[in-house]
Amino acid sequence: MDLTKKTKENILFMVEAIKEKLRMANVDAFKADNFNEEMYEDLKDIYEMVMNKATFSISEMQAIAAELGNLRK
Repeated sequence: MDLTKKTKENILFMVEAIKEKLRMANVDAFKADNFNEEMYEDLKDIYEMVMNKATFSISEMQAIAAELGNLRK
């Protein structure tokens, strides 16, 4: 997967990976269709941070969910 390209497929991949890693309960709020290519770099930053961290506190998960909420179109 080449995440340097701003494609819908990459957005879908990153959103799904974030949801799986964080085991998010309200996954419907974070559908890949809710994000667009204008927000790609911000989404990629969140994705990379989530993938590089082994565990998350509840407050970190809430902050990530809030940031993803802010990125939705």
